[in-house]
This record gives sequence, structure tokens and C-alpha cells, in this order.
Amino acid sequence: MATAEKGVALLDVWVSPFGQRCRIALAEKAVEYEYSEQNLADKSPLLLKVNPIHKKIPVLIHDGKPVCESMIIVQYIDEVWATKAPAILPADPYDRALHRFWAYYVDDKLFPSVSAISRAQTEEAKAEAMEQVFAGLKLLEEAFQKCSKGKGFFGGDTIGYVDIALGCILAWLKATENMTGIKFFDEAKTPLLAQWVERFCANDAVRGVVPETDKMVEFAKMLQAKFKAAASAK
Repeated sequence: MATAEKGVALLDVWVSPFGQRCRIALAEKAVEYEYSEQNLADKSPLLLKVNPIHKKIPVLIHDGKPVCESMIIVQYIDEVWATKAPAILPADPYDRALHRFWAYYVDDKLFPSVSAISRAQTEEAKAEAMEQVFAGLKLLEEAFQKCSKGKGFFGGDTIGYVDIALGCILAWLKATENMTGIKFFDEAKTPLLAQWVERFCANDAVRGVVPETDKMVEFAKMLQAKFKAAASAK
């Protein structure tokens, strides 16, 4: 990408769940933008310029001004294009706080456990990480009941803040299901989330953003091979 001084641009990597959040939010708001696929093994001068602190994706560039961190970007998109429906965060202050809390929970507790499954070097470590994921999903089942207020998404009738936060790790979970034979979203254990997964993945803003399972399995196997090689070299 030659320049991103005007309009809207997103620096991202196709496999990143964090970047997927931004793409879904932009799609929800029908915001046109320029997409720039980044090579994290050889970071571009633009990425280093717009995110000099962390040097990570995603970065949203709006009229030449960079915004970093996925959920901050999602909130920024919701606020800047507030006149475009649907709203991503609820208007009520308490509801907004509740949605922010559960989105933070996804990043702080659930996603590290999901990542730990791929990084596990022993069956015991893998089993422990999976148990943590199941425990987290059980809590999110209860959170869904509170946040959705009986409707189809955490955000109610439409995809909201928590939907975007959680939905973008579905590709990793589905790849793990494929590789292990373990089903994370069991209708007997978490029926609300199991139904939510189907609705989320079928949404127009999500299709084409969340990678297909086969592609994620291939990527996950490559990562596992790298982790094993790194562990053997120690």
C-alpha cells in the first residue's frame, strides 16, 4: 500500500482474530476501507510508523490518524460512524460497562487458554488448557443470557461488542475441534452459545472475514510444528 493519508485503511493479517474484529465492525457499519495485508516477519515501514510502540496489527488509519488495539478500534468505529446502524455498543451506561467487561474477559482469560492448546507440549498441559476453555465458555453462556436479553446476539438483535470479541476466536476453536475431535460448543452444555455460533457465522458481516476451518487447520499445524521445533532446540 503506497499511502493511507486519507480515508480509511486497515493494516492486518488474514489469520489474526484481532484484525477480524475490525473488519467485522467496518462491515457492520458499511464503511469502505483499503485493506493492507502485512508480513509480520518483515514489518512494513508504514506499520512501524503508525504503531511504533507495539509494532503489531491491527491498525486502523482514519484520515491519516492511526488507532491501535482491536477492541479500541471497534469502539472507535462505533463512535465515529454512530449515525450508521447498527450500534455496536449499547446506549445504556450499565449495559455498555457489562459488554466491555465480557469483551475484556474474552481477551484476558479465554483467548490465552485457547492459544495454550496449540502451544501445549504435553497431553496434560493440553487437557488443562481445554478445561479452562470449557470453564470460560460456561461463564459466557451465562453472560449471553444477561446481555442478549432473550434475543439472538450478545448485542440483542444485531452483532454487538461481545459478539465481535468472542466471534473472532471461533476459527481457532473450530480448527482445534477438527484436530482433536473435542466439541467446544455442545448443545447439551452451552445450548445458547451453540445456537449463537450458527447465527454469528451466517451473518453477512462475518462471512468472508472469519477463515474457513480447513485453512485454519493448516495454519495451526504449521504453528504446532514451530512450537515443537523451538521446544526441542532448548
